[in-house]
Amino acid sequence: MGDRILAVWALGVVLSLGFSTNATAAEKLMKFMVKDGAIAKSLTGKPGDATKGRKLAISRKQGNCLACHKMPIPEQPFHGEVGPELNGVAGRLSEGQIRAMIVNPKMANPNTIMPAFYRNEGFTRVLKKFKGKAMLSASQVEDLVAYTMTLK
Repeated sequence: MGDRILAVWALGVVLSLGFSTNATAAEKLMKFMVKDGAIAKSLTGKPGDATKGRKLAISRKQGNCLACHKMPIPEQPFHGEVGPELNGVAGRLSEGQIRAMIVNPKMANPNTIMPAFYRNEGFTRVLKKFKGKAMLSASQVEDLVAYTMTLK
């Protein structure tokens, strides 16, 4: 029995080494500074496009904000109720706070279930084709920030 447990443990170690994330293969992310729970500067150095951001918020394959948040997008059915309602969020949070929440919400709330959209390492059980990749690009983050800032 003990030998079987040891064999299973050894197999697990070998498999985990074979599937670990290779940091050198990870996409290069733009550097940013977090101060007082906010990322004040644009990740791209320019403002995002609110129209593109709205499309990302709706997209089930990219931003997918509707999966967890109720939003002022009446033509879309099935708004989520897990996260806070986003209508009026621009009146509650600064642009920098919104950017930080999209980049990595765990910086503000370590217990949140919201994923980090601009992070490319530190995840577990990632499908091979997604290893080392952020969910959104820097410009997509800025597009979502621009759209979210219209929700006053």
